[in-house]
Amino acid sequence: MEAYIMTNETHLIGDLCVQTVDTDKDVENVISTKKYFACVICGQKFFQKGLLKKHFHIHTKEKPSSCDVCNKEFSRKSSLKVHQRIHTKEKPYSCDVCGKGFSQRGALSTHYRIHTGEKPFSCYICNKDFTQKSELNVHLRIHTNEKRFSCGVCHKKFSWKSNLTVHLRTHTNEKPYSCDVCRKDFSHKSHLNVHYVTHTNEKPYSCDACGKGYSQRGDLNRHYQTHKNEKPFSCDVCGKKYSRKDNLKVHLRFHTNEKPLEDNALLDDHLHA
Repeated sequence: MEAYIMTNETHLIGDLCVQTVDTDKDVENVISTKKYFACVICGQKFFQKGLLKKHFHIHTKEKPSSCDVCNKEFSRKSSLKVHQRIHTKEKPYSCDVCGKGFSQRGALSTHYRIHTGEKPFSCYICNKDFTQKSELNVHLRIHTNEKRFSCGVCHKKFSWKSNLTVHLRTHTNEKPYSCDVCRKDFSHKSHLNVHYVTHTNEKPYSCDACGKGYSQRGDLNRHYQTHKNEKPFSCDVCGKKYSRKDNLKVHLRFHTNEKPLEDNALLDDHLHA
């Protein structure tokens, strides 16, 4: 049932009849104002009956408009129009700061927060702030350990869909990332990035014992074994010696009471000084 309300009358419109209920018989000198139509379900008001009828599709779940390209259905023509920009690549809204275009006004408003630094959504557990509510919802899975996405092959579960997508490549052997120098393919972008430095001769990982450089962290870790019996780094407080400078830094936290981990003593034993 639909309803519209005038200043002095309420008309209830059914499928078969129209009922009129006088709500203002005794009011004199009523100033005529524009009538409006109100949804009997949620109370939202419209100044055109046609707009109310379109709105009513939300409650009836009726979707009279469909996309000619992918056949997706919508309850409103306006929603269909916005959807069609996915196919046409139309982006009528652009950021006046960086020029980036968007198909929806709401997406542009969210994007502006990158420039303003606004983060209106906060985690009630750790108080970390986010620019988008969707980012907060994903973040909360860290605290709840919720794993909504499951692999259909081995049934391993993941908190993020992106992690599941990457995991599936272990079953499909898909390698979408290719080196533009030697054409070698990789399943992970991070693996491609690590591989790429073999062509640039870049060596971002260096041994803090002898200074020798390596292009990959794994090669550096293997190199450290050559210094296993050498302990050139010693603690100024207790004199304990280490083969690696970073191990000494971790050990020093024991004296400064800095506790990034639960038990520095156990960590200290783990370093095998």
